[in-house]
Amino acid sequence: MGRLHFTLDNNFTDNMLVVGILQAAELPAMDVGGSSDPYVKLYLLLDKKKKFQTKVHRKNFDPNFNETFSFKVPYTELGGRTLVMTVYDFDRFSKHDAIGAVKIPMSTADFSQSLEEWRDLQKAEKEEVCARCWKVDSDDFRSQKMDVGGLSDPYVKIHFMQNGKRLKKKKTTIKNSLNPYYNESFSFEVPCEQIEKVQIAVTVLDYDKIGKNDAIGKVVLGASSTGTEQRHWSDMLANPRRPIAQWHSLRHQEEVNSLLYLKQSLIPHILPLI
Repeated sequence: MGRLHFTLDNNFTDNMLVVGILQAAELPAMDVGGSSDPYVKLYLLLDKKKKFQTKVHRKNFDPNFNETFSFKVPYTELGGRTLVMTVYDFDRFSKHDAIGAVKIPMSTADFSQSLEEWRDLQKAEKEEVCARCWKVDSDDFRSQKMDVGGLSDPYVKIHFMQNGKRLKKKKTTIKNSLNPYYNESFSFEVPCEQIEKVQIAVTVLDYDKIGKNDAIGKVVLGASSTGTEQRHWSDMLANPRRPIAQWHSLRHQEEVNSLLYLKQSLIPHILPLI
């Protein structure tokens, strides 16, 4: 699939990870005409909001990029991240094809000095949790009429966390129903080596136009979960690429507090993040 030449350096003073994309070599022909138009896209898992990409080099199997990019991230948080550098073939009229990728867990990088290295490109695959692996439905708020008129306007908020720290959040549409049907799915990318460190917190809230949105109940899934939540998580891990559906009873804040205390959880910040 070819090779990628890059540099890594960490600016401790400014909390910046500096990545240099120098060149690629021995890239395969991806176009019908027997050529490739490569460029490199890079980001840090688990946060893909901050993405960079190089310029496109037309009809070139050995492009010289010589571009530098900086990610602002404290060194204390860098160990849990993974740098992903993917070489793509640009296509004007269709989806760009991924030629291959290099993934570097920052916990394995030695920042005592600048690193310059060649790496073989590996097959670029998406590693996702949620949308294709499991989904959570909830109807335990059927009897909970949160509004004065005896109705509810429920929606579901999903927090994606690692080691108790909230990294991303997503939410469904709002339904004016005590028995809402959402049929919505969300996905988060996570490296395989980090799967035991992440949690998914699912909270059902009642939307209020004027006051504060009331939390109806919640479910926390992950390696630190218990009971049905833990079994659901285990079933998801044991059946990659297959949706695993499961009903869950929504818990009140006090009940979640009690369960996590009994389990002596190592992620004490998970509770207030929902």
